[in-house]
Amino acid sequence: MSLVSLFTDTASEMLYPVMPIYLKTIGFSVVLIGILEGIAEATAGLSKGYFGKLSDISGRRVPFVQIGYALSAISKPMMALFTFPLWIFSARTLDRFGKGIRTGARDAILSDEATPQTKGKVFGFHRSMDTLGAVIGPALALVYLSFYPKDYKTLFVIAVIPGLLAIVSSLLLREKKVQANAPKVKTGFLSFLKYWKQSPLAYRKLVIGLLVFTLFNSSDVFLLLQAKQAGLDDTTVIGVYIFYNLIYALFAFPIGILADRVGLKTIFVTGLLLFAAVYAGMAMNTNLYLFFGLFFLYGVYAAASEGISKAWISNIASRKDTATAIGTFSGLQSICTMLASSLTGLIWFQFGATTAFMLTAIATLVVAGYFLYTIPKPESA
Repeated sequence: MSLVSLFTDTASEMLYPVMPIYLKTIGFSVVLIGILEGIAEATAGLSKGYFGKLSDISGRRVPFVQIGYALSAISKPMMALFTFPLWIFSARTLDRFGKGIRTGARDAILSDEATPQTKGKVFGFHRSMDTLGAVIGPALALVYLSFYPKDYKTLFVIAVIPGLLAIVSSLLLREKKVQANAPKVKTGFLSFLKYWKQSPLAYRKLVIGLLVFTLFNSSDVFLLLQAKQAGLDDTTVIGVYIFYNLIYALFAFPIGILADRVGLKTIFVTGLLLFAAVYAGMAMNTNLYLFFGLFFLYGVYAAASEGISKAWISNIASRKDTATAIGTFSGLQSICTMLASSLTGLIWFQFGATTAFMLTAIATLVVAGYFLYTIPKPESA
């Protein structure tokens, strides 16, 4: 499963750091970029909830994983064919739709391979492998652009290769026997939202905190745009993004192991404090070397948050509802991400990057306080 994620992320992240630069060259404004990212993430989110629920109901995981990764691979060359805004929106949305199909089932597979005492370790290992692809992908892009500057379209075609390797790797997965939740129940596209009322109180309190944080956690595209506007050239922007992902990949596994020992909550709140520090630094920094320092901290934050939050959720939810629980959270999270990216784009446009980043830093400190004083430490974390 981790190898499939590695190849897919190699393809996706080969394009991610050049995406804002490419979009601006074909006429997208910073506001339109924010809306594009937001809509793409919202599409992924709603489908995460639906297909997570469908996976639990059917008792199957592997087909969702295989189809989801295949759609993401197909979307890559589409970005290079035409530059019409509607076409770009469609291709980007198809990529995120594939992510939505696979996410709940994939995380349920990971959860089934762990115990409550090893969730941080298992999810951390997967995040390390997944993010290693985010190092390899941009590195390949950097090498290519050094020989063929500004030839962004060809990169979208090259990204098909690791995407195909991901599809082949997914064919090696074997279905594990999982009891179907309710095989005869008709599943509507938004039926996963019913899980909110049925879920444990601890789940709802945790997800509320995560969603409030997401409202202020916009796409990483804005961090790259800030670095670009501060004077970094295209090559350095890609380089700093590779550096961030390398730190993320190196730290995710050991931080996951540490979280199993000292507590998922402790590690997650520490990650939030690092995030706030990074955004406050981004608001004021213009120094090249300090950008690398900020992206180092950002990598550690990422290692202490994404996999940890899913491990935390999977410890709270029952095994038969794992994909639904994670899918429901992911669905609501992506709606908040859409709002966050759109809002950040508008604030940036109206008041500047400094205001956008400082507001995010302050809001994150408030959310960290919520986790510290409102949510009890989970027994298995």
